[in-house]
Amino acid sequence: MNQINLLRKNTPSWVILLIDTFIVLFSIILAYMLRFNFSIPETDLQSLKYVIPTVIIARIISFIIGKTYSGIVRFTSTEDAERIFITILSGSVLFALYNVVSYYFINATFFIPFSIIIIDFISSIFVLIAFRMFVKFIYYELNTANKEKNNIVIYGTGETALATKRTLESDHEFKYKIVALIDNTNRNKGKKLEGISILHVDRLEYLFTKHSVSKLIIAKKHLGKTRKKDVIEICLNHNVEVLDVPPIENWINGELSLNQIKTVKIEDLLERSPIKLDVKEIGNIILNSTVLVTGAAGSIGSEIVRQLTSFNPKSIILFDKAESELYDLELELLEQWNFKNYEAVIGNVTDKSRVEEIISKFKPSIVFHAAAYKHVPMMENNPSEAIKTNVYGTKVVADLANKYNIVKFVMISTDKAVNPTNIMGASKRIAEIYIQSLNQCSETAFITTRFGNVLGSNGSVIPRFKKQIEAGGPVTITHPEITRFFMTIPEACQLVLEAGAMGKGGEVYIFDMGRPVKIVDLAKKMIKLSGLTLGTDIKIEFTGLRPGEKLYEELLNINENNLPTHHKKIMIAKVAEYKHDDVNIDVEELVSLTKSPDCIEIVRKMKNIVPEFKSKNSVYEALDVKNE
Repeated sequence: MNQINLLRKNTPSWVILLIDTFIVLFSIILAYMLRFNFSIPETDLQSLKYVIPTVIIARIISFIIGKTYSGIVRFTSTEDAERIFITILSGSVLFALYNVVSYYFINATFFIPFSIIIIDFISSIFVLIAFRMFVKFIYYELNTANKEKNNIVIYGTGETALATKRTLESDHEFKYKIVALIDNTNRNKGKKLEGISILHVDRLEYLFTKHSVSKLIIAKKHLGKTRKKDVIEICLNHNVEVLDVPPIENWINGELSLNQIKTVKIEDLLERSPIKLDVKEIGNIILNSTVLVTGAAGSIGSEIVRQLTSFNPKSIILFDKAESELYDLELELLEQWNFKNYEAVIGNVTDKSRVEEIISKFKPSIVFHAAAYKHVPMMENNPSEAIKTNVYGTKVVADLANKYNIVKFVMISTDKAVNPTNIMGASKRIAEIYIQSLNQCSETAFITTRFGNVLGSNGSVIPRFKKQIEAGGPVTITHPEITRFFMTIPEACQLVLEAGAMGKGGEVYIFDMGRPVKIVDLAKKMIKLSGLTLGTDIKIEFTGLRPGEKLYEELLNINENNLPTHHKKIMIAKVAEYKHDDVNIDVEELVSLTKSPDCIEIVRKMKNIVPEFKSKNSVYEALDVKNE
């Protein structure tokens, strides 16, 4: 332990300079000995009394200028070796130049034979670097000798992987043994990188079994979503924790630190290949346009805003009632995106005069309507608020879009609007019906986009599971068989933009959500990704379905079919059409009911407008029995 503490103390710079001086003294003497086969002639021996002081003084000056002695020896890096190389090379070049001057302008002799300059150059670099590497090696061995080491694998062989390896090894508390680097090509098969074997990805399971690997760090710049997902799945099957290295551009001051190596996110297991957008078509409607985004501070609205910035709109109107979140979005646009063409406006979509004030003032040509209440149990207990925001709020913005001849109105809906079993889903279905009917008698193109759960959005299970895992559990799930469709927020918003660009009016666009995911499987993977063991470190509890919740989400009503579009991930749902005058009367009556505390009448009217609305796990199921 005393040896380790001694090594951890930073050696004074003057001591390093003194050691380096002795090394170059040794190197010049060795060069003469090697040049003359350990029998130096008398004439050269006489000249040594001038050569040695000259070389030593020159080297000391170059060390001071190059600051080769300033680095911490036990953390010697490639940059330190480069500095030594340049410093020694500069001194040797000066000796060579002095030789030329001495031969042609002084006494027609070389001050130092060129062969000795070359030998001295090579030996000086070798011994100076070898000394530092020896100290680094001794420090590493003594520092880790008595520690229990966990085997670790790094996925990657490039600069990121090399930086990861060095970052791990430079840590004082380093307690891992890097057993292999993984490559997904055969280019480096059988090779080593800084003493670590490079193996093909096919050997991953073999490595996990043979070496009892505890962690795998993904340190590859360009790793496809499918490949990354496959690697993570293999790790989870072998109880290997997976960590991720951020992109080089996110490193602090260009250097990787241990704190930046994080556990991979569950999103990495659910993401699919990047979506190819019709950038030209989206650009045609967004470029130099004023765009109004309602609910701009929410998870979906804010991502729509971020993606709009890349299409150079004339201005984006950020409309939301959430003051703090809207301010945070403002700062993000300025500091991260360097985007200044926006107006942040506080207001509520249910406030008709405020919405009209904004539309008449800024004259947007496109509206992305993302403002809505989305939490199923909360809306089940507060149906009047669901109607005020999700139905009346949509009606307010849509009517004003029609009045001011806005070109396009794109509404963000949900898969819960399909065969709704809860207040929230039914309110969104009524909003869909309203804007579709309005499209029939308006110059504005009213478009609906319908998709499932988005990863990490407000109210999503993933942020909740993360908090529960961090708190030590339990992780609560309503039912062991409950499944949901999932999509990342950026992916969903990209498809919203694409649908908005292609829509002519009246369409209900549904997105390819991939395969439904069992929530219990999602929770188990999140627990494993956190490095915990299910049943030992943390447990899962089933709490029962919540009011309005159903086991399986749907993207189409049983009476709906879908039509393909030019984009393979976007389809059009064939839905029933309604006359606007009839729908408008129903909606007006429904909204008027919100002034009364009688929730039963509100829900009864909702079921009248949406006959397929059948409540689940709710007090409102009694209304369905009566209707039958």
